[in-house]
Formats: sequence, structure tokens, C-alpha cells
Amino acid sequence: MTDRKPRRDGGWRIWLGMVVAAVLGAVIGGVVVAANKSDAAKTPAAAQQQVATTCEVTKVADEALPSVVTISATNGEAGGTGSGEAVRQDGYILTNNHVISLAVGGGQVSVLFNDGRTVPATITGRDPKADLAVIKVDGQPPLPVIPFGESADVRVGQPVVALGAPLGLSGTVTSGIVSALDRTIQVPGDNGQTALLVSALQTDAAINPGNSGGALVNCEAQLIGVPSAGASIPSSGPGGGGSAGDIGLGFAIPVDLARSISDEIIATGAVTHAYFGVSAVTVPSGGVYLRSVVPNGPAAKADLQAGDIITAIDGEPVTGTTDPAMSCRRTNSRRTPRTRSFTTN
Repeated sequence: MTDRKPRRDGGWRIWLGMVVAAVLGAVIGGVVVAANKSDAAKTPAAAQQQVATTCEVTKVADEALPSVVTISATNGEAGGTGSGEAVRQDGYILTNNHVISLAVGGGQVSVLFNDGRTVPATITGRDPKADLAVIKVDGQPPLPVIPFGESADVRVGQPVVALGAPLGLSGTVTSGIVSALDRTIQVPGDNGQTALLVSALQTDAAINPGNSGGALVNCEAQLIGVPSAGASIPSSGPGGGGSAGDIGLGFAIPVDLARSISDEIIATGAVTHAYFGVSAVTVPSGGVYLRSVVPNGPAAKADLQAGDIITAIDGEPVTGTTDPAMSCRRTNSRRTPRTRSFTTN
């Protein structure tokens, strides 16, 4: 999201810094963690075919751009822009929570369509924990809905196209590949909290401020991810202020998760997440160390305790905090393992 004026609360600054998640994905149902697993044995045969090396970007843009919108959110003197895509003909548009959260509590949201129309929108519901939201425009002709792809079909190395409004520049198209799968990224959220981009797609397609909430599509112009965060390098200019633009490290929420959450928001206006009642960090050598367990919570009732190290899932080794199901062994060690992290500021 691109701020036109500084936010009074300091806002979020995803592009100024980012760390690998150090908190167990308890805020998001474990089932979504497996959505993008790249195990070929679990993938439909059609998806295992060799992917094209490049997309016909002009054709993809022609098909996808009518579904992609620019979103403006304002509240008093503060405001900014982001992106979104139509997911229902009757006016529902998917975006990131951080794109529209500024308008919560008396602000306004508007949508600029690819054909030049600008209309007001209302917030249907939002999920700060997963950084997703749905807004709605009323009184408009049927919206051109973006088709959904399948997370199981996404492959490392496949070509992709990103569409959105970086820096408020509507209808911008960039291209690249899927660089990696299953990146779980912790980013700033509302009111000093954090959000988790669970099993995110990593791409080298240019993702800049304002691309948030837009569309990452495959060569069939199907949505496979919602661009939500990107890494940048701090400027080396006087005072070290500002930051460089895209450096080829962008992250998108996988389509299966985005679709599930948007469907729930449209149906109920809210989202319910699984809750384990633990705080955990990844052990560098493998496993998950439980820093704390909420008394009388689900984990406590399962006899998990602070200091336990989760080492296996149904007999399979645990690699980190995003594994969905767990078995554990007790340890006497009380050393909190060092967490792997990286920052860009």
C-alpha cells in the first residue's frame, strides 16, 4: 500500500523490514499450511507436466486486467492506495487487510476500475491475522470475476504475471517466476500485532508498495496468489532514509487460503481460526520449541508443556513452526533456540 500522507499511528511498513515467522501458525488453521506443499506424489498428474518457460504476457494482461482494481482508503488527513480483484459478479472484491484497515472507524474506501470508473465501497469483513479482506461495491454492472487457480498446481520455476497498482499506478503488469513455495512470513499487522503470510508463494515478479491485494496469476490468467509483501534494501543516501524498490523478493498469499477466507467473509462477515494456545520458535537443527503454553488451552489439555520440543508429525520430522500437526518428546533443556531471521532495514 502506498501512503499519500503519513499515518497517525505509524502504520505498517512491510517493505521496510520482514522476518521469518517465529510464532507458531496457531492463529491460522493448520490445514492451510499444507495447501502449497510441493510433494509431487500428492499432486494431480496434469500439474506434474513440464510448465512453460514464459507466459504470453500480453494475452494474460488482456484477460486479467479487467478484474483487477485500484483501491483507495482514507481517514481524515491520512490515505493510501492498494489493489484488489473481483471475486464475485455481485460486487465483492478481495484485497489485503492492510490496504483498507486505515478506513476502519469512520474512513472511506473507493474503487477505481480498469475502465476508469471510480465508485465507493464498503468493507464486508477482514482478517487481520491472515492480512486479507473483502470489500463490496453496489449498484454496478456484473463484475468481471478473476478465475481461481489451484495451489496444488503451482510449481517452483513456473512463469507468473503480477497485476496491480504499485505506487498508485493502476493497471501495472510485471512478470517473473515462482521462486519458492511455503514461505511463512511474519509481517506487521493492526494495532502493533502481527500477521502471518502462511505458505506464501515467493516470486521475482516486481512487487512494490501498492501491489498489495492485487493478483498473481498463471499463464491461464488464473489467480494463484495475492501479493502482500516484498523485501527492499534501505537507501544508502544521506541519513540512510528511504529504501530501494523491488529487489526480486515478493510474497503472495496462496490462492487456496485466500479463496477460503474470502468465502467465509462473504458468507458470515468474519473469519474463525484454529487456536492451539502456544507460543513457539523453530529450533535451528529441526523441531519446534514451546516457549509458553496457555493454561487450560487446547495444547495444555493435550499435556503439552512449556519447554517441550516438537520433533515429529505422525512419525515425520518437524522442520519448523508451520507444521500443522504434532507429536512431541519432553526435554529438560530450557535454552530458547536461536531463531532464523532476516531483515531488510
